[in-house]
Amino acid sequence: MKKNKNLTSPYTEDWLPLKQIVNGMIELENGEFVTGIKVAPKNIFILDQGAQDNIIYQLQTFYNMIDYEFWLIIADRPVDINMYISQLQVLYNNTQDAVSRKIIMQDINKANMFMTAAYNVVDTEYFILFKEKRPELIQKNLHNMISSLANCGLNSSQVSNDDLRMLLDNFFNDRVSTDFGTVMA
Repeated sequence: MKKNKNLTSPYTEDWLPLKQIVNGMIELENGEFVTGIKVAPKNIFILDQGAQDNIIYQLQTFYNMIDYEFWLIIADRPVDINMYISQLQVLYNNTQDAVSRKIIMQDINKANMFMTAAYNVVDTEYFILFKEKRPELIQKNLHNMISSLANCGLNSSQVSNDDLRMLLDNFFNDRVSTDFGTVMA
């Protein structure tokens, strides 16, 4: 880290060695990049035992083929369900049947309950990140990860700038989004 950085600053971006976030990668001050993939969740426990065993075996093979340092990260991303509530309200207003209106109103009340401070409406997202300096190895590692996970029956894609910002906000700013400082492109 640079010696002139103020390590007593309350802002995360003042003491992290981040240069910028660009093209789905965090560029560090030392020239290295942190990037990776976002893996779509899949409930394998609804599959038959043979399919479960096959996916677990494929995942073991996937993890064993990785010959570089990586991080598995599970993060919660807040979800805004206001649009869903609005759609329910429109449906309620357009429905004449008393039984249907009652069911729709129960859904609206339940959705409103989730919007209170007592509940956190979140999507759980899964990431595999790694650090690398050479662009050709970054692309090779990304391609290998995505294709290997496809063999496991899992969908994945390279992380986006927004994904990386969300991860930084989750872990360093207690899920408070920021739009200032050096970590923004």
